[in-house]
Amino acid sequence: MHQPIMWFRRVSVPALAIVLTAAMCGCASRQEKALEQARKQALATGQPQQVVSVDKNGITTTTVVQPPAAGQKDPTLITTSAPPPAGAPKPSSSDPVVSAVPQEPPPPAVPPAPAQVTITAGTSLAVRIDQRISVKSAHRGETFTGEIVDPITTDDGNLVVPKGSRVQGVVDAAHRRGRFKGASFLELRLTSISIDGQSYAVRTHDLTRSKKGKGKRSAAFVGGGSGLGMLLGGLAGGARGVLIGSLAGGGAGTAAAGFTGNRDLVIPAESIVHFKLASDLVVQEGQ
Repeated sequence: MHQPIMWFRRVSVPALAIVLTAAMCGCASRQEKALEQARKQALATGQPQQVVSVDKNGITTTTVVQPPAAGQKDPTLITTSAPPPAGAPKPSSSDPVVSAVPQEPPPPAVPPAPAQVTITAGTSLAVRIDQRISVKSAHRGETFTGEIVDPITTDDGNLVVPKGSRVQGVVDAAHRRGRFKGASFLELRLTSISIDGQSYAVRTHDLTRSKKGKGKRSAAFVGGGSGLGMLLGGLAGGARGVLIGSLAGGGAGTAAAGFTGNRDLVIPAESIVHFKLASDLVVQEGQ
């Protein structure tokens, strides 16, 4: 009875070793085949490949096959192993699986910032005034509106300030005849311009130029430092006169101021006046 048992024991160890060796060789063979496949795919596609397998203990082994870098012939292999997460069920064992490494989506394209264009100080802005402005009713701080008459373009012809762009201004001073050394005085300046829905603050120049007289025709420009200044007297003998010229002294244009005798200064609605920029104005091209 003992002899057969001893024979069994003697042959069982080598037999078990053979079985284990065969199993290990099988696993190694599958892993090698998977790695070889991943190498070929990495070389063919230029994209990283991965070989993922799970052993009987739930340990996940991942081998990433990177395509050859510049100057190299063979791919680079990086292998990592991870046990099951604590508290999580153990994953089932699985044979090696080859797949492309998931690629992170590229960041969204950032549109280029609109080009900035500088409208230099001294540029004339031709503006059509919307409302009638009279020294009899106007007062300091009162606002007025208008629109650009002549478009402004860059040197290469790109439109920067379209015709019809809205502007806003303010009355800096308004004096009736007899309250300011016998003359009517009205001072205006622009405060903002709207270009394609974008509002920009602006600064315009005053001019200093004057002629004053009583009982005779008198027309002059006076200035401060922020806006448009204008000084007008009356016309002798009740004759009616019209002032034609550039209110900002910078280019062609028409500003009509109608008055009779000792009447005070009035700028009718739809008058075209010219303001000069006192400082550079930076706007977004194509806004």
